[in-house]
Amino acid sequence: MHSNEILSLGLGLQKPWKIIGQILETDKQPHVLRLTVKADRDTEFLCPVCGRLCKAHDFKTMTWRHLNFFQHHCYITAQVPRVRCSEHGVKRIKVPWARKGSRFTLLFEQFSMALVREMPVLAAAKVIDITDKRLWRIVQYYVSKSLVRLLLDDLTAFGLDETASKRGHNYVTVFIDLDRKDKPVIFATPGKGKGTVRAFKRFLKEHGGNSENILEVVCDMSPSFLAGLKEDFPDAETTVDWFHVVQLFTNAVDTVRRNETKKRNLPKGTRWSVLQNAESNLTTGQAKALEKLNRMGAFTYTAWKVKEKLRWVRKATSLRSAKWRLTHFIRHIYDTVGYDPILEPVFNALETLVRHKGQIAARWNSGHSNAHLEGLNSLFQAARARARGYRNTTTFITMIYLIAAPIDILL
Repeated sequence: MHSNEILSLGLGLQKPWKIIGQILETDKQPHVLRLTVKADRDTEFLCPVCGRLCKAHDFKTMTWRHLNFFQHHCYITAQVPRVRCSEHGVKRIKVPWARKGSRFTLLFEQFSMALVREMPVLAAAKVIDITDKRLWRIVQYYVSKSLVRLLLDDLTAFGLDETASKRGHNYVTVFIDLDRKDKPVIFATPGKGKGTVRAFKRFLKEHGGNSENILEVVCDMSPSFLAGLKEDFPDAETTVDWFHVVQLFTNAVDTVRRNETKKRNLPKGTRWSVLQNAESNLTTGQAKALEKLNRMGAFTYTAWKVKEKLRWVRKATSLRSAKWRLTHFIRHIYDTVGYDPILEPVFNALETLVRHKGQIAARWNSGHSNAHLEGLNSLFQAARARARGYRNTTTFITMIYLIAAPIDILL
């Protein structure tokens, strides 16, 4: 078999295309293999619009980067015709080995996408020896194309939360399908708050969904999120996930600790001790730190005890019981914990709990939570750290889709 025929088989070329020349440039590092592809003489080509066979009008020399041939970079060069269609005029044909507008073959792009799933884009770009900007363009093209085909006509419940896109107050809000166990991300958009909810409603409509079909939304206690949901999804039941209640009081405890540390010395290991709960396996050092905080009457210990009493609420077995326990928890804290400026974060958390008591209690009637989304946020942040950040918010959103959106089969 002739070498040109072997290479044609490797490229998957079919008539009328065939390899007519090959040159290995050994004066370059790495070496470069250049393959010249040409169609048979007097070949008719398909009109890219209607598919009608037409004669070539003129030709343009075009080159594409292909998968490496062994360790050598490989490029394909071809005279690509424009055809004159009686109905659509002069049009450039589509070559079978590359998509329109790309300077890479389809096989090269498939290999690139496989690498990007397994490693940071910058590392993948170094492996295939192209700039990360060019690789990002490939990734964004395929992710965007796949998202266009995403159908949301059966969506009835979604969750939303923000995740940091880079240092400072830069966020991306991520929306997930609460009924999808694998690859649940269906939308991500820059920013956080009311505007992101409106953007999701538009996205939902564009993809066959209906806001009136949404029965439940799970989110945190962000006033802007809740205001947006009330306006754009007024018929949906809004549930505040219990994770965010615990997070609210955990942050309050940590703020109290930082404020109290400025006024007096706290036991060694206090920071990590108060982030634990009494039912967990505390280390000997953590147990001693909590005991010392108790003996010295530290405000940090008082705040920690308030957080621990939340577990009594969490153990409610019904909606009625949950409402009763929430009411008594709030009353008990106000009655037994004396006010001090250092404890202000705890009372602020209590006021937030009072405002959203109904939405928090709704959790006992719900079969959904944002636990999956919180787990995904850790994956997104790990990917961001591994990549040492992304060029911009758009590339970060693209990676979120690649990691957790149901687009694999489409890609």
